[in-house]
Amino acid sequence: MEYIRQEKKDEGCIFCEKSSEDRDRENLVLFRGKNAFVLMNLYPYNNGHLMITPYMHTDSTHELSRETLQEIMTLADVSMGILKQTLQAQGFNFGANIGTAGGAGIEEHIHFHLVPRWVGDTNFMPVLGHTKVQVQGLQETFDLLKPHFNQIRKDIR
Repeated sequence: MEYIRQEKKDEGCIFCEKSSEDRDRENLVLFRGKNAFVLMNLYPYNNGHLMITPYMHTDSTHELSRETLQEIMTLADVSMGILKQTLQAQGFNFGANIGTAGGAGIEEHIHFHLVPRWVGDTNFMPVLGHTKVQVQGLQETFDLLKPHFNQIRKDIR
């Protein structure tokens, strides 16, 4: 909500910038594929909240090639396996918020959310305190996940 409610957002596209920079740990980029990349959400709904984003700057799935769409699904599948193994995720929410009406915080560059879930992971904090408790920091989670994403390079390409 902090990002969405900002009056003035940064110029440019955050996904295009992160994909072109060589600062993966700072940018929370876990994996770079041929057509898409995996990064952690800076404002996660849950620990391990990932985004799978095509390199192509577009707001629509219709402009993405079959190869890109297939890679996105493969990255989602592999990422779920990693999150099950490393964070013991018990389930997932996977999808995209497309357009302002669809709830997209960054509508100009399509991206897919992969949110790990656990039985009982919603408690009184979001309901009463408007606060979501994260049990692990972003950099700690990045360091836990990154070695597993390094292992999939040969499988994805």
